[in-house]
Amino acid sequence: MDTVLIIDSCCDLPLKFVEENNFPGVYLTTTIGNNTYEDSFGGSISHEEFYSKMRAGEQPTTSQINTFKYMEIFTKFVMEKKPIFYIGFSSALSGSLNNAIVAKNAIIDKFPYADITIIDSKCASLGEGLLIYYAYNMLKSSHPKDEVEAWVEENKLKLNHWFTVSDLNYLKRGGRISSATAVVGTLLDIKPILHVDNEGRLMPVTKVKGRKKSLKMLADMLFERIVNPEESVIAISHGDCLEDALYLQKIILEKVKVKDVIINNVGPVIGSHSGPGTVALFFFGEKR
Repeated sequence: MDTVLIIDSCCDLPLKFVEENNFPGVYLTTTIGNNTYEDSFGGSISHEEFYSKMRAGEQPTTSQINTFKYMEIFTKFVMEKKPIFYIGFSSALSGSLNNAIVAKNAIIDKFPYADITIIDSKCASLGEGLLIYYAYNMLKSSHPKDEVEAWVEENKLKLNHWFTVSDLNYLKRGGRISSATAVVGTLLDIKPILHVDNEGRLMPVTKVKGRKKSLKMLADMLFERIVNPEESVIAISHGDCLEDALYLQKIILEKVKVKDVIINNVGPVIGSHSGPGTVALFFFGEKR
């Protein structure tokens, strides 16, 4: 496979999968307490330690990938005359992708032969990860880069993202809900159901009472919307609440047979905004 598939840390793929396939990565960062960490799939700070700090009351901040970091990694492979394919974190959630485009244009000015493809996934967490998973397998199976690019562009807005959170205060901090909604929702044990829309934004859709009902609602969204389940890989990401992710997997598999399920933690950057206890479900449907 000549094409180099570059990934960023917001795809939340399992560290083992990233390492086994030697993905070059670019990392957003999170600062918690007095320390700044690369969001390196659990490499620089474990997910358990990160969420433990959040539960103890520490409030992390996040930083996007700057143009220099993109210039550095793109230039390395351009100098090796290798085509580059980067599927990036939704531009509606981070300025990182715009920085990648700036870096690409600067490199092409200097090296006109550079072959750099950048795709705005309009996805987050393992939604982005699933796109990368499918694209990588196509490249590994010798599909031409332009064919893989066309497939990703055609299918990225079919990738459903459905998620719920345990603590409404993290959504309040991010401006997703009002302070009043967070207070009342917490008192009444109301759990929001959100998704990522066609612009790549996090949007509230509905709400239910109780944690188990919110997880069942995620499963219901899959039952209603999934296409060709027996041929599909689905994904579940979680904010250090593996038992809830496994419960969601269980109720899905009791009713629908799928090809495979990827389960992994939500990384520190996305987790900084969604909090411990987040559970998200990703699968392909006819549309989002």
